[in-house]
Amino acid sequence: MMGTEEKKDTSKLGREVGAQEDRKLKARRKGRRSVWFGIGMFGLVGWSIAIPTLLGAALGIWMDAHYPQRFSWTLTLLITGVAAGCLNAWFWIDKERQEIQKELEENDE
Repeated sequence: MMGTEEKKDTSKLGREVGAQEDRKLKARRKGRRSVWFGIGMFGLVGWSIAIPTLLGAALGIWMDAHYPQRFSWTLTLLITGVAAGCLNAWFWIDKERQEIQKELEENDE
């Protein structure tokens, strides 16, 4: 006869094995993420900052040529582009983090 302690250990082991199997099956469905996937992610974040920065600088150069002011439109819009790009990258990374957290919570259940 099994005691209550042995039943608890057996049921706990069963849950752990089931959770591991679920994670393994989910990973197989999702596919493997290679090193290139990680490099692509870095590139995506970089471009999400670089594009608004370059657009801000280009618009600033054009505005300096057509609408001169005491301040530099180029510098102002360059900084604005960097800030917008960083904000964009932060939102994107936060969204990815939330998806990863959601997957981890689903695996724990």
